[in-house]
Amino acid sequence: MIKPGEHAPEFVLANDQGGESSLAELLRNGPLILYFYPADFTPGCTREACSIRDIHEDLAAAGLQVAGISPQDVASHARFRERFELPFTLLSDPDKVAIKLYDVDGPFGVGVRRATFLVNQDGIIEDSILADIRIDRHKDFIVKAAALRATGAGG
Repeated sequence: MIKPGEHAPEFVLANDQGGESSLAELLRNGPLILYFYPADFTPGCTREACSIRDIHEDLAAAGLQVAGISPQDVASHARFRERFELPFTLLSDPDKVAIKLYDVDGPFGVGVRRATFLVNQDGIIEDSILADIRIDRHKDFIVKAAALRATGAGG
């Protein structure tokens, strides 16, 4: 997994809106919470996405953008986003290009690790967390990042 202080690798992936998004484009409006998750509609990933949705207003108020990446196709992401009213971008990475660049491919190339990165507007990883099963650790990480930004202590 990429470490804090390292440059976040650039990528261009299909998004749930039918277009493409690059890391550079996602960072245009501010720092980014970039999270990798195994699959749409699974219980853990749904819980994680909805927990981010529920604090999205606080994240936006702190100037943070959000994007999620998993291997499912654009159609699956669009259904997932619509079904759970997710107010952030979902990116499709079926060939695991970004997943491999961020070193979050699953063991032996199976699946995807659950990882969250805070990327500052200069494209540097400020902080990260890897917790495959303990989903609440990701929400706690994101809440802390938002609080630090809101108080001016972050990036």
